[in-house]
Amino acid sequence: MKWKRNTGFDQIEDRRGQGGGGLGGALGGGGRGLPIPIPGGRAGGGIGGIIVFVVFLLFSGVLNGGSGSGLGGLSGGGAGQPGGTLNPQNDTDQFVAATVADIQAFWGDTFTTSGRDYPETKLVLFEGQTQSGCGPASSATGPFYCPADQKVYLDLGFFDELKTRFGAQGGDLAIAYVIAHEFGHHIQTVLGISESAQQQAQQDPSRANDLSVRQELQADCLAGVWVHSNVADLEAGVINEALSAASAVGDDRIQQSTTGRIDPEGWTHGSAEQRTQWFSAGYRSGNTDDCDTFAQ
Repeated sequence: MKWKRNTGFDQIEDRRGQGGGGLGGALGGGGRGLPIPIPGGRAGGGIGGIIVFVVFLLFSGVLNGGSGSGLGGLSGGGAGQPGGTLNPQNDTDQFVAATVADIQAFWGDTFTTSGRDYPETKLVLFEGQTQSGCGPASSATGPFYCPADQKVYLDLGFFDELKTRFGAQGGDLAIAYVIAHEFGHHIQTVLGISESAQQQAQQDPSRANDLSVRQELQADCLAGVWVHSNVADLEAGVINEALSAASAVGDDRIQQSTTGRIDPEGWTHGSAEQRTQWFSAGYRSGNTDDCDTFAQ
């Protein structure tokens, strides 16, 4: 995947090497069609704390009723830069920053076309453990978006785990897919989709898992919409990196790996087939209108 160096550093909050506190407690066309359809109508007011348990964390598995489908036991990333400074000589740091900049430029353009303002946010790089607006987090949590502070959190060691433990192909586009997925949750929060789903889950707790799956699949589709905007910069076959990553983090694949059994009742993110299907839907069309997972 082609990308520009020395861009996006101002959109990264690098906490690596700083300690995380205790754990006690692209540019171009596409993306047309905002606003994305919202489940049950948009709700007003602020976003309550319980939303953390509805959108929650990519790959965390907390809503799985103890089924063990979260990605636990991450070893963490490399040493990072003392004082939390991105390393301009590090290709991964450069790529992550460039990816974030491209994702936010794309959504900024898309929102502007729809007559809306896109509120930029930051990606927080950390190692081991950190604090977020949603509470303490560790590397074992996996990448996640916190609606309370509207930031994306990522330990780069996750990508080694994705390959070695869950069999993903790896590669630049796999990294970009994961980041774009989390920014998809930011889009959902900004548009009120997450809050609406939260309210429905409160009204009918039996639907909580289903609503969570639909949100996660929509975030996969939104990631695909962004990748579509970069199609001219993708080398032949590289899309398989993203498809492999999406498949690797399907609930069925994770459950099989961690518990030896598959329990659809415990799914909160969707199966490998569903995740690749919805990512592909966004990637093929480049249109957010095709990301209405709540109508399917």
